Amino acid sequence: MTSSPDALRRTTSLGLRTAVHRNKTLSRGGLLERLFTFVFRGLVYPQIWEDPLIDMEALAIQPNDHIVTIASGGCNVLSYLTAAPRKITAVDLNGAHIALNQLKVAALQHLPDHAAFYSFFGEADQPANLDAYRRYVRAHLDPVARAYWDGRGPTGRRRIDNFTDNFYHHGLLGTFIGGAHRLAKLYGRDPRLMLQAKDREEQRVLYETMLAPLFDKPSIRWMLRQPASLYGLGIPPSQYQALAGGPSGNMADVVKERLRRLACDFDFTDNYFAWQAFGRAYPPRHQAIDQNCLPPYLMPSHFETLRACADRVDIRHESMTVFLNQQPAQSLDAYVLLDAQDWMTDEVLTSLWGEILRTARAGARVIFRTAADERLLPGRVPAAILDAFEYDPARCIDYSLRDRSSIYGAFHLYRRKA
Repeated sequence: MTSSPDALRRTTSLGLRTAVHRNKTLSRGGLLERLFTFVFRGLVYPQIWEDPLIDMEALAIQPNDHIVTIASGGCNVLSYLTAAPRKITAVDLNGAHIALNQLKVAALQHLPDHAAFYSFFGEADQPANLDAYRRYVRAHLDPVARAYWDGRGPTGRRRIDNFTDNFYHHGLLGTFIGGAHRLAKLYGRDPRLMLQAKDREEQRVLYETMLAPLFDKPSIRWMLRQPASLYGLGIPPSQYQALAGGPSGNMADVVKERLRRLACDFDFTDNYFAWQAFGRAYPPRHQAIDQNCLPPYLMPSHFETLRACADRVDIRHESMTVFLNQQPAQSLDAYVLLDAQDWMTDEVLTSLWGEILRTARAGARVIFRTAADERLLPGRVPAAILDAFEYDPARCIDYSLRDRSSIYGAFHLYRRKA
């Protein structure tokens, strides 16, 4: 961990530049890349958008497993912890995500009970959360994380105050969803009405009559042709092209189909991703708990297990490849790469998978998602590396279809051969 907030920001910026910048500064691609790294320096994901139930089914977590994962907003890090593995190492280039993960772990360990923990990260809008932070959590953060949450963001407010007025409205993703709601309302459509549907048929009717026509509006189609329009989803220019299906692809049609899946293919009763997209919050507390419409880490049934295992989480401000390079051979059991590989060049991918191959025990699992519905790795990572792993296309398609977040093109699972 870096030693000061300024060093945290510098380390974040350097890591992002290394990961994203591919074009000359004054080229169109270079300018888009530098705009992305500028907006990505702060908090991006107040909630992670990978379905932890699919992750945990694919990972088949065992008690002696050491999992290494990209941290992001920390929801899935703690959700994996409900399976009580031996250790979870969470790495991330984004210093704000590191601070958020540290806050969640410290709150889990030191808030008095599940009700206080849920108030902080489930409702995330209670004035009492500020007092709980001061009384129970603040002293247990390292100096850099404490300075981050005590410090002020671009609006001049202290960052910790965001937990008193719905934390999920903040960050790059929260701002993006809020902007999408405001844009829909300019056309007389309110996405919150989706949540009034009583079943999937009503969900489908509401989507087709209220939201789908928005994607035929010329202004919206033009806006979605601009790569910067999806920066709020954490999608850099290189990933935008993969998501659109190439330079000639139409992003409006892609986003329309992904939103249709979210709106129509899953019941809202247990899909908290739909609630965050259409309602900008989790369901009311008792409804959310009764219907299991929450990330696993927020469910009261898991709280004592999480508290007992919280010291098994190791949070590091560095890249996945750098962390793996420091580990002994055949020492790790599971790898969660999120969608980070969509950012990577062939050279960086090969370096990462070389380290995965070196550090993976027999039977180790590697999961990741891609923006497009492609395999991604064949032809880009040497066959000598990929041949050491098993891949079941039909199984991965099944996982993709059942992923409730619905925004990715494909889910992938590779397993290290014996």
